[in-house]
Parts: sequence; structure tokens; C-alpha cells
Amino acid sequence: MQFVDQVEIVVKSGDGGNGIVAFRREKYIPRGGPSGGNGGRGGDVILEADARLNTLVDLRYKKHYKAERGGDGGPNDRHGKNGDDLTLRVPVGTLVYRSGTEKPIADLTHDGQKQVVAKGGEGGRGNAAYATSTLQTPKFAEKGEPTDEIPLTLELKLIADVGLIGYPSVGKSTLISRISAAKPKIADYPFTTLVPNLGVVSIGDKSFVVADMPGLIEGAHEGAGLGHQFLRHIERTRLLVHLIDVSGFSGRDPMHDFDAINDELRAHSEKLASLPQMVALNKIDTPDAPAIIESLRPNLEGRGLEVFEISALTGQGIQPLLYRIADRLEELPKEEIEQVQEVMRFTVDRNVDSWEVVKQSEKEYSVEGRSVEILVRRTDINNEYALRRMHRQLDKMGVISRLREMGAQHGDTVRISDLEFDFHDEAYE
Repeated sequence: MQFVDQVEIVVKSGDGGNGIVAFRREKYIPRGGPSGGNGGRGGDVILEADARLNTLVDLRYKKHYKAERGGDGGPNDRHGKNGDDLTLRVPVGTLVYRSGTEKPIADLTHDGQKQVVAKGGEGGRGNAAYATSTLQTPKFAEKGEPTDEIPLTLELKLIADVGLIGYPSVGKSTLISRISAAKPKIADYPFTTLVPNLGVVSIGDKSFVVADMPGLIEGAHEGAGLGHQFLRHIERTRLLVHLIDVSGFSGRDPMHDFDAINDELRAHSEKLASLPQMVALNKIDTPDAPAIIESLRPNLEGRGLEVFEISALTGQGIQPLLYRIADRLEELPKEEIEQVQEVMRFTVDRNVDSWEVVKQSEKEYSVEGRSVEILVRRTDINNEYALRRMHRQLDKMGVISRLREMGAQHGDTVRISDLEFDFHDEAYE
């Protein structure tokens, strides 16, 4: 399966259903009261982490996702049906951002975790909901709450305890295939591994997850090789095992390679550079390995690093390395991942009272603010009684008086949201 670790999608929760205007017309009840029911709630858009997935490829080829709209209300106080939620399954380790922002709105770190990323719109109230002792026959109803499209960026960061790093062909894939059930493609040329590989390692009564990071070379953070695509995947690890090829077959300077990889980690983020490291000198079964090890070990140990000599091919020295990894992991604290509680609902919020009047030209004004936008968007502009109610609400909020203060005259143009009205000043009449 194709490995995809970043996608951009657009989601839209369901609009709320409309309330309706209706009156009772039963036999022997000549003056039946209002009976228009409320609209149903729109469906939510939900992301759910699924441990069976390891790629975002299922979301790559379809960009738009929409939950079901709420049903309209009915006569005899019948409420509309709530819209069905839309659940999108993503791999464990998926971070979710509103596109163009840096703060995550969801971090799905364990199997079955769910996050509502777009809340469905509320249903509109039917005319029965407006009946009072002074308004016994309301002839208007409320439209359902409209919702907006939300652009999201989904980014997969593999969740592993240990990250295997090193230049291409140092033996990372061979090592992970020997210590776990992972079956990566292995060959003796650069960039054989095109995707990160995860393997579960069991040693004694302990176990941990190892990730093989492909493509790290000098300049990776700027796009060289494949490393820039995968550096993010080792950000969640707690320990790095740095493999160095001591066979001499590559013709490169092992110490230069070691420093170059660490420079790339540092260039990507301070978090990566600060992760604890252990060093595994690989391919010790080759003829030139002892001489190379003799020159490398003092330098590495002089930097405070633990050094192990292994052969991923034959298995030599691997058991002590694994036991030490398990012990180190017990010493290292697990990162507490903050769970995001915020539900993204990019619709106008009826609870936000701020608004302002802007004079666009001599006879044109706009009213901007969430509270007035929600009022207009939920008003049935084809219903005369609903328009009158909207005017009364705007008057109560102080919008009408503010328009007068700004110089608006009867008949001037007023824009709210995407609707345009003639200014109706009752004082003029």
C-alpha cells in the first residue's frame, strides 16, 4: 500500500434542519394553535484513530467530506430527524490542523480515540417554539444553522519508542527485520527503504516499538534524499539508536556521517537534537571493521555515548543492545500528550455579541459580526413575519440606532453576511 503521511481535506458538518410554520387543523378545534416542529441537528464530522491503518492514502484522492443535513420539522410539533454523523478513520498518530495554522486541533494517539472536528448545525425552531401569552399565533419559524466548510491538514507522525537513524545502507532495515516481525525491503543500495517501517521488539518480559527511518543524508532537512519527508516521524520517539557502518565498503568517513545526521536533526528541530542517543556500530563481521572501530569508539565514548558493536546480518551483539534499549526506555519519561478538547465549529456563534457598522459609501453600509450574521442566516427572508422579527431583533441589539448614527437614511443599502437589504427606518414612516 502507498505510504501517505500528509493530506489536505475539506470537511463540512451538516446544516441544521429548518423549523416550519404550521397550525393545528383538527376537527372541532377551529382555532388550533401553532404546531410547527423544530428542525433536526446536522451531523458531526468525526475523526477516529484506527490501529489497523498506517497511511492516510484513503483520504488522498477525495478532498471533500460532508455530513448529513438535519431534517426539517413537521406539523403537529414533529421534530426533524437528526443528520447522521460522518466518521473518517485515520491512523494512530495523526495530528489535525486547520489549514494554514500551527496549533493542532486534534492529536489522535490511541486506537479508537475520536475527535469531533466539525460540529453539526442546530435545528431551527418551528413557530410552536415562539408561542407566548402575548404572541399566540407566530407566523414565522427559524432556519437551521448553516455550517461552513473547514479546510484541514492531516499529518501522520508514527508513534514509536525507538527511532533507528543513520545514513542509507548502514543496515537499519536488516536490523529491524532481525529484531521484529517487520519485513522491509532490503538491498545494498541507497534509498531501498522508501517508507518508515515499524516493528515490535520483545526482549525478556519487556517490549517496545522501533521505527526504521529512511533516507537521512546530509541536507535532508532542505529536501535532499528522502529524509525531509520522514523527519517528523521520529519526533515522538524517546530514544534514538544511531547505526554506523564500520565495514569500510561505502568509502565514506563514518564519523563525518554521524555528525552529518546529527546536524540534520538539529536543523529540523531542537526537540530531535535533544533526544537521547545510543550508537550501534554495524557490520562488525567484515574484515576492516576492527580497525575502524578502534578509531571510532574513543571519539564516540568521549562524547558520553554508549557504544555497541553488532552485526545485523549474523545477529552478533544484538541481544545486549536490545536489553540496554529496554532498560533505557524504563529510565526515560513518557511524553504526556495533551488531549485537545476544543471542537472546531466554524459557524457564526450566537453567543458572541460583538458587531460593528462600516460605512462603505454614501448610501451603502455593512454590518459585521457573528451575532448579526447568525441572525440573518437563520431568518427566512421570504417570510414577511420573519423579516419583521429580524428587524425587531436588530433594533434590540442596537444595530438600527447605530446605522442612524452613522448617517443611514431610509432606503439605503445595508449588507449583512451575503445578503443585501434596504434600510427600513420605522421613524421615517
